[in-house]
Amino acid sequence: MQMDETNLNKFRLSDRVFYALKLAVEQKDGQVATALVNVLELAMTRNSGGGEFVERRDFPKEVEALLDEARALKKH
Repeated sequence: MQMDETNLNKFRLSDRVFYALKLAVEQKDGQVATALVNVLELAMTRNSGGGEFVERRDFPKEVEALLDEARALKKH
């Protein structure tokens, strides 16, 4: 199956990582999910501020729920 790259280019990197994380959670792949959680957090917060910057915004509820599911996989 060939992917339509014109459609993929409409998404941000964090969107792509989110969908990859969603798939890893669905497949109950804790190791991949853990790695993707780190990547997603990095992709969503980078370029947010200087050295003393503290992230104060919350992730969307859908993202938080998926992050919780992924972290729960790590515990099993």
